[in-house]
Amino acid sequence: MQIWPYLPRLDADAPSIKAVIKRDPEDFVVEEVAAYEPCGQGEHLFLWIEKRDISAEGLLKHLAGQLRIERRDIGAAGMKDRRAITRQWVSVPATAESRIDRIDNKAIRVLKSARHKNKLKTGHLVANRFSIHVRGIAKPLRESVLASVARVAADGFPNYYGPQRFGNEGHTAKQGFDLLKGQLRPAQIPRQRRRFLIRLAISAAQSMVFNTVLGNRIDNGRIATVTVGDVLQKIESGGMFVCENVEQDQARLDAGELALTGPMHGPKMRRAEGEPAEWDAEGLARWELTEEQFAEFSRVAHGTRRPMMVSADDLVAESATGGLLVKVTLPAGVYVTVLLREVLGLED
Repeated sequence: MQIWPYLPRLDADAPSIKAVIKRDPEDFVVEEVAAYEPCGQGEHLFLWIEKRDISAEGLLKHLAGQLRIERRDIGAAGMKDRRAITRQWVSVPATAESRIDRIDNKAIRVLKSARHKNKLKTGHLVANRFSIHVRGIAKPLRESVLASVARVAADGFPNYYGPQRFGNEGHTAKQGFDLLKGQLRPAQIPRQRRRFLIRLAISAAQSMVFNTVLGNRIDNGRIATVTVGDVLQKIESGGMFVCENVEQDQARLDAGELALTGPMHGPKMRRAEGEPAEWDAEGLARWELTEEQFAEFSRVAHGTRRPMMVSADDLVAESATGGLLVKVTLPAGVYVTVLLREVLGLED
């Protein structure tokens, strides 16, 4: 299933370079920016963990084994890359506090710990801070890449879901499409992880439709233009409304007060109206889907909308051995691979 290269970049003339990331784990450093700090008391123990070249699944398995707890009792705000050095909070029951000295090994270190009142849950983070050594950029090409970096820092980049979202060769998205179309029954999915895998697959299908709508708006030159019927999001509060006054809302979009949004289909999604509703429908039609099919999976796909563009105000790059060192902080749920693709055409 073709999931990635067909999507247009915001600047079709930006560099396209076959660079390399993650040659070494040290080339890709990501640090979580927490939504809150542990308060120092409570029935849960927060661990600030650094891992090197180990998967999120490997980390959870190691913690459960060394602390003698169930994996379901471990909380994490998000899953981090394997081929990388990552730092993040993880929560475990405070009853395991006496055993945390068993955790450290060559790949995993506990840097600090503190108690808190609640378990850490998915999404309990504000952003991720990245430092990425991009190798294989010849010196004559670096100026054009630095110009591309400056453009993205000033204008932002498309908020596509990255290829990781869709599974190997798009398998997870295809599974989601098959579930929605009735070509795969939930009962055919292994019972032990059925709910999790269904949620993952339907989410991947939602994301594929979103990417399609976003790509179409870029192709049609409407990614920075407000249209009557667009669903707009207030940057400061997150509230959404349907555009009725183009002149007023266009000025607010240009000022960075509003964001255009795209569909993540489900019964609770705010519907666009008029022409934007037709564009959303074209995204469904591309994959031969209907809104009603998503409604059948409302327990795992409530529906929402996602900003189509994302800012990267602190994006910077500097010369490094064999290439560039790229640093940026991105909101939770935004893919740094998408940013790298926009900057230098790097396909993950």
